[in-house]
Amino acid sequence: MFRHQGRSRTIKHNLRIATILSLVAGIVNVTGFLAFNQLTTNVTGHFALFISDVANFEVWKGTVYFLYIFSFLFGSFLSSFLIEKFKGNKKLNVFVLPTIMESFILLSIALISNTGGIKFPNLIVCMLLFAMGLQNSFVTKISNAVVRTTHLTGLFTDLGIELSQLFFPKTHRQKEKIKETIKLRVYIICFFFLGGLVGGFFYSKLNLKLNTLVLGAFILLTSLFYDDLRYRLIMAKRKYKQRKKVVNHF
Repeated sequence: MFRHQGRSRTIKHNLRIATILSLVAGIVNVTGFLAFNQLTTNVTGHFALFISDVANFEVWKGTVYFLYIFSFLFGSFLSSFLIEKFKGNKKLNVFVLPTIMESFILLSIALISNTGGIKFPNLIVCMLLFAMGLQNSFVTKISNAVVRTTHLTGLFTDLGIELSQLFFPKTHRQKEKIKETIKLRVYIICFFFLGGLVGGFFYSKLNLKLNTLVLGAFILLTSLFYDDLRYRLIMAKRKYKQRKKVVNHF
């Protein structure tokens, strides 16, 4: 699911990566909100607050919201930059880089929270938004803009459009394809919601606070390991079959 691109990518690959990353985004979203009372997976609300402060001539006060927006933007930029720079390297799965970076950030925040508390909360919010920018960028690129996992506004818009298309089979004849994309949207929404529930439970009920982010990092790293192991097993199986054919030929 982290390797296939272009024509070789199927709806199954998108479903797998969508469920994992939307689950992580849900965990980050609720954890960040409970810890800092700020949205940490999208920038729509921050942009509105930034504009409000500027309109009231409180530019310095609005600077923090500008930094939030820029952090998400820079994460998106860096993720895409790394993918473009290293995509020619056949030995390297370029989508691993932003995923590892995201995991490292989540683990770092959890570690910082255990070493004397959070002295600069705005910096932590920026780090979380940067991580979500990384994630949203690479999942957008790997899925050809089919999957987005860090915010739901666009998802509900697309879902509403696609549901309406089912009522007009004469003009939208690719009914099965529409159903597949609807299924994908529903999966993302459900797993984002599930991630929020899990994040809230770990943060509040188990009192893990920002250590809840370790769960998100664990899910990401486990998914990478599983994907890499599965890929190696498939390649080993193919090589074995090829060798067997050569031996049988002689």
